[in-house]
Amino acid sequence: MATEVAEQANPTQRTATGKYLTFTLGSESYGIAVLKVREIIRVPDITAVPQMPVYVKGVINLRGKVIPVADLRVKFQLANVQDTERTCIVVVQVKLASGAQPLVGLIVDSVEEVANIPPADIEPTPDFGTELETDYILGMAKVKGMVKTLLDIDKVVAAETLAALSAPGAK
Repeated sequence: MATEVAEQANPTQRTATGKYLTFTLGSESYGIAVLKVREIIRVPDITAVPQMPVYVKGVINLRGKVIPVADLRVKFQLANVQDTERTCIVVVQVKLASGAQPLVGLIVDSVEEVANIPPADIEPTPDFGTELETDYILGMAKVKGMVKTLLDIDKVVAAETLAALSAPGAK
């Protein structure tokens, strides 16, 4: 058990520091490692895909490549709001257990900035109890007097969802 906790703590400290693209969902701020971000685009028309989890809005055609789009507000069970001119899609490259690295679009309310977050400004993920799964959180960053949740985007986007979306295109 102690080794398991140490293994969780050390990778968090090692991988949590660095540059993050910060964005908002409602009044909360989040961060994704800049190295995972490929681009930021306006929200285009999204083609629905049947039998996907509710947070998967469908797919878009990004310069000839079909990529799935997930709504992080829905994924995190936040209140639904009307899109604004600042609503956008952050295109990220995730790494699956299989080694595949597909692109995924994430709908966010607005993009804030790229922040360089030193180790001293990152706290470990709080213990919310055994009922809540928080392995998708790298840590809690203190940036300019505000707390931002740093996300492990590989764990936020469910591998089984990506596998289901990737299967038809792989044929």
